[in-house]
Amino acid sequence: MMDSRTRVRRIKLQREAEGYLELGLSRRALMVLARMGDPTRLDGHSLYLWGEALRSLERFDDALTPLSRAAEIEPENIHIWLALGWCHKRLGKLDLAIEDLEEALAADPNESVIHYNLACYWSLAGNKQRALGYLEQSLALDPRFARQTATEPDFDPIRDDPDFQAVIKGQPVGD
Repeated sequence: MMDSRTRVRRIKLQREAEGYLELGLSRRALMVLARMGDPTRLDGHSLYLWGEALRSLERFDDALTPLSRAAEIEPENIHIWLALGWCHKRLGKLDLAIEDLEEALAADPNESVIHYNLACYWSLAGNKQRALGYLEQSLALDPRFARQTATEPDFDPIRDDPDFQAVIKGQPVGD
């Protein structure tokens, strides 16, 4: 059990680390998080912040450990799953990135960014049908993604496909 002084200290350190992350000072955030003590005893949010700092430093492989632990502690936190997916994608592990986002989708099936990222990952994986299905769901939840879709490099593998063009124009997809 954590006493109130320890809890207040942890919250202050988390807020300080969040501030540094917002300012793009990831190394500073890591220094603050290190003051929390033994990383194996950190709560889910602190581990997420640690992983986010490493991810922003493009230390994707290093970020997987705290993010995976955070996901075990807070499996309903879609931000953790999205960060894990981001890291796995950049490490060339699309299958794991897709699994991460499927976990996020289970936690919040109505979050458009999850559908959008799944569409991106399935496009890169060469599965046009899955990519288009998730893209349609994303656009139905948040039509503002249509503008981003037009230039998103993850859709390059299917960009010239007539079905892709129909989806981004809001038309029904042909067979």
